[in-house]
Amino acid sequence: MALDEPNEMDEVFDIDGFKYLVNKDLMEKAKPIKVDFMGMGFKIDCSIDFGPGCTSCGTGSCG
Repeated sequence: MALDEPNEMDEVFDIDGFKYLVNKDLMEKAKPIKVDFMGMGFKIDCSIDFGPGCTSCGTGSCG
């Protein structure tokens, strides 16, 4: 997840005043995509399995 400007390869969603940009090719592979704000950050769920993920983001020990 990153800040970006829309381009012709993006699908743009405006939800509750927030704009979400998703690359159209990625959207086809990842849909459905769900983004939740969890107080200290975001949780993103999709159909792509990225493995166990990061359990300590913000501490510099992700990876």
